[in-house]
Amino acid sequence: MTNGAPLTTGGTGGPGGSGQAVLEFDIRVERPGFVLEAAGSFGSGTTAVFGPSGAGKSTLLGVIAGTVKPSAAHISLNGRTLFSSRDGIDLPPERRRVGFVYQDAALFPHMTAERNILYGYRLTPESRRRLEPADLAGLLDITHLLHRRPGELSGGERQRVALARTLATSPELLLLDEPMSALDLRLRGIVLGYLKTVHRELKMPMVYVSHSISEVIAIAGSALILESGRVTAFDQPRRLLSRASEAVDDLGVDNLLDGQVIESHSDGSPGTVKVGGARLIAPTGQRQFGEKVVLAIGSREIIIATTPLTGISARNVLPGKVSSVAGDGVRRVVTVNAGAEFLVEVTAAAVSELGLTTGSEVYLVIKSSSIAVMDAFGN
Repeated sequence: MTNGAPLTTGGTGGPGGSGQAVLEFDIRVERPGFVLEAAGSFGSGTTAVFGPSGAGKSTLLGVIAGTVKPSAAHISLNGRTLFSSRDGIDLPPERRRVGFVYQDAALFPHMTAERNILYGYRLTPESRRRLEPADLAGLLDITHLLHRRPGELSGGERQRVALARTLATSPELLLLDEPMSALDLRLRGIVLGYLKTVHRELKMPMVYVSHSISEVIAIAGSALILESGRVTAFDQPRRLLSRASEAVDDLGVDNLLDGQVIESHSDGSPGTVKVGGARLIAPTGQRQFGEKVVLAIGSREIIIATTPLTGISARNVLPGKVSSVAGDGVRRVVTVNAGAEFLVEVTAAAVSELGLTTGSEVYLVIKSSSIAVMDAFGN
């Protein structure tokens, strides 16, 4: 198995926290032309597993869930051994108390949403049931969909039903394997909001697999990077950007920011959204004052200036300070705190010409038309 001490993250924050470990693993999987070696200790928060296709992300989740047989491993959940090649322990998936949400939802097409959810609930021994289907339907806002079959649901609705079905088994750990890979940007923002609510309300530890750095930054407190079957980094998501740019050819980062409408107009003209300490003029549509939203802003849609700008058409000019500059090759990702943290992708030449370093005072220029405003959980 792996050499050296496992990488650790505790609690709901970043790595090295003081929270007690929930999941501990040290595994090796050998296949023709591929070897996965990974060790780690995850806490009670949301931990992302990030990396390019073929890195071993789904294989890692499969070993933890019990659907993939490792060559050698030791896996424990809340101090309970799930697998030990040394001690001859191999609990079947149904006894591991691990929930798994797949990227394609994998619902039974002939069953209604309600019957899909009850399926997992009824397979769970009464002594271990702690989450009721009706409560989960309310939490995930799918009560009005329970009579429909999967073919009558949108992609986001199917994923929420799949999430409710998995949670109905009352797992101790939730594994999510690229659950939003088939969803458009609008639905990704909505489903992310529901996942945050599940973690907050149910105190559910999660391991979230993705190749989207945007999703990782939006949902995870810590992130592990896998490349070619090896763990190459384990840190707070934003601090992984430099390593991530080496692992992924095109970051395509979207800033996914939680906000609240503080000004709207009945004629549909742009309103104002508060995001952290920043205020952004954005196309709020018919949304009303106080509504929660998710803003999506492409990292390449933001311009950085080092002096105040006047006489421009862009509606948003935010003063801020550079928190970090990451990346290699011809691209850099600059993190700027402008009341909220924004990721801006620029060229290496621009970083050099503007003299951008940690602590540099800058201005972010954002056109209101480049901001996508999406409904958040509960709207």
